[in-house]
Amino acid sequence: MTTIQNYWKTYASTHPSVQEEIPDAWMFGNGSEKMGNELGKLVVEGIKTATCSAHFLFEMEKEPLPKIGQYDIVLSGNHQPLAIIQTTSVEIVPMKNVSKDFAYAEGEGNRSYDYWYQEHKLFFTELLKEYGRAFTPDILLVCQQFKVVDVWNKFHVRG
Repeated sequence: MTTIQNYWKTYASTHPSVQEEIPDAWMFGNGSEKMGNELGKLVVEGIKTATCSAHFLFEMEKEPLPKIGQYDIVLSGNHQPLAIIQTTSVEIVPMKNVSKDFAYAEGEGNRSYDYWYQEHKLFFTELLKEYGRAFTPDILLVCQQFKVVDVWNKFHVRG
């Protein structure tokens, strides 16, 4: 059994209301170890309580959108479990209409809307290039808010 499976099994065994199989386990950011560690640390510290993804990716990959109440396991940059989160809200919003409160909840940089917008514009511009698409402020984002329900081991968080 993997570390991720053991982590979920331990969590589920102490929370009888949890009935789902092992949830998705993933890392925040662009896939780099550095960004995965930095953003994972923000989650563990309770600073990052939101994230967003490009809506078209869910359609292209035929992936279901996140649902309120769903659990996910957040991984570090070296793919080790950091925390279990539970989705508290999901909205599909054009990037230009994302709220200042949501940008703040993403927990990155100085937590300002301007910082959030510039960093996400860069991120989505690069992502869209990979799919032969151009960035526009109208890109639909899946804006997900969550709460941390368990931290695996704070000593494994590096940043």
